[in-house]
Amino acid sequence: MMFDTTPSSACLPRRAALAAALATVLAGGVLPQAWAQGSSANWPSKPITFVVPQAPGGANDVIARAVAQGLGQSLGQPVIVENRAGANGNVGTSQVARSAADGYTFLVTAQSAYTINPALYSSVPFDPIKDFTPVMQLAVAPYLLVVNPNFPAKNLDELVAYAKQHPGKVEYASAGNGTLNHLLGEMLKKQKGVDLLHVPYKGASAAATDVVAGQLPMTFGSFPGVMPFVTSGKLRVLGVASDKPTQLAPEIVPLGKGLAVTSWYGLFAPAGTPDTVVVRLHAAITKVLATPVMAERLKTLGAESVVSTPQSFKASLPAELAYWKQVVQDSGAHID
Repeated sequence: MMFDTTPSSACLPRRAALAAALATVLAGGVLPQAWAQGSSANWPSKPITFVVPQAPGGANDVIARAVAQGLGQSLGQPVIVENRAGANGNVGTSQVARSAADGYTFLVTAQSAYTINPALYSSVPFDPIKDFTPVMQLAVAPYLLVVNPNFPAKNLDELVAYAKQHPGKVEYASAGNGTLNHLLGEMLKKQKGVDLLHVPYKGASAAATDVVAGQLPMTFGSFPGVMPFVTSGKLRVLGVASDKPTQLAPEIVPLGKGLAVTSWYGLFAPAGTPDTVVVRLHAAITKVLATPVMAERLKTLGAESVVSTPQSFKASLPAELAYWKQVVQDSGAHID
């Protein structure tokens, strides 16, 4: 029996409609999105990149590399740390914001670059709420007020007295305009009524190095970034930016409530990254952070791991952004 295979006039409109529908789906990216969700089941199938928007050697870089090493061993894929410094972290942060949301590029950043920059700059090339999916906080670290060992002050009171005797002559180094150690210096000036001269550097590591060398007398540095210099005697610590002693070094005197700042280091994915990837990555890093080896390594660096979820991390960000916006406004810091 023969069948007529010529399309009937009734079939043609239906086929045209199906073709149009398929074209619409493809144009809208529905199939690629579904494919991405499906392919995430095999994640990771290639190396992962952690973008650090600060220079090598700083606290954020050190923590990112420690986590990357443990994560790579856990997942069976290399985790590459890529430093993209510039504009106080805006360069690397915006790079990740524009990256494919495929689960292979992530941002590991310090609190200052993520929550302070939007208030500091007239505009930033990213939206901290809309452009990213928060994965988790990795660690927290207090900030220390440190001086060169040849500087005469042995504590905060002596520093304040010396600065008042030499108004505008005592310099302090920071990682750049609007960074957390810059704002801590401005908070110290305001709280104690002293005139300190701010000297911005391109990164925390460079700032600490020049204080060690005696080019400048003081800086606020993250615990991981400056504690090795304190331990080796190359820097003297005057206090911790907290209203109570830190468990990492309870012998260090707290600077008081008005200078209580704890920095976090967090992991973010580009917005739209599949939930399955975020969940698996969070679980894998949580296990890495819980190992005795990692806990000891972070402690050696002067940091502590944090137990956080994507949901809790996301929920905390709006209030933090509002807080630092007020601090920046009070400091008068601004970059066009």
